Amino acid sequence: MPLNTLNDANFNHLVGSSAALILISNGSDKLRSDFKTAFTKAADEEDNILFAQIDPDSNPATVQRFDYQGTSLLIGLYRGEVLWRRSRPWASDLPDYISQLNDAIAQDAPAAADETAVEEKTAIPLLDKPLDVTDTTFEKEAILASHELPVLVDFWAEWCGPCRMVAPILEKLAAEFAGQIRVVKVDTDANPGLSQAFQIRSIPTIAVFKGGKLIFMQPGALPEPSFRQLIQQAIELEIPADEATASA
Repeated sequence: MPLNTLNDANFNHLVGSSAALILISNGSDKLRSDFKTAFTKAADEEDNILFAQIDPDSNPATVQRFDYQGTSLLIGLYRGEVLWRRSRPWASDLPDYISQLNDAIAQDAPAAADETAVEEKTAIPLLDKPLDVTDTTFEKEAILASHELPVLVDFWAEWCGPCRMVAPILEKLAAEFAGQIRVVKVDTDANPGLSQAFQIRSIPTIAVFKGGKLIFMQPGALPEPSFRQLIQQAIELEIPADEATASA
């Protein structure tokens, strides 16, 4: 597969639970030319491993995540876990690192196949844009779906000016965080039952559900950084198993 370029925004979405070799380098630390050639060549030849590079100068979250110290750094990841890290890597390192990742994939294949079979039966559809929900579909698309992914709900109306300001932000973030969170929209004029149930008095009102529980609700249009922070907090929040079961 081709060599990918990562950044703080797309890192989790592109890497996910895959096997990956991530090169962190800004080019100023004299990365060996033979390594660069071998790395690019291996990316073209390996179908099961994601090869990617990231510029530390413009991606502070990744720098902090991997404790980058200013010299080129090669990270081996599998299912989000760091298997190893190598400062100033050599071309001769690559065959062994690739072999380790392929071994991990092979050992995990039966379990992964079982998980895929279960997911095909139970997983909710992946959303990369906001989904319009109604009084009828809200329970399934928001409450029940929140047992698998956090669900951000935008209560809005066509005539609402601030709602039109929020809409493009949520379009952008729904695509960026696809697979990590769902974004759904409720037209309050068309769905009075939901408006009454959640006592919507001002729009837009933003709510977040996780594990079947309402974990956030606030009226007013939020700026993009606040939405990002809210989404990240929702993703990281742990709902105790007994509470999630009780709300199912």
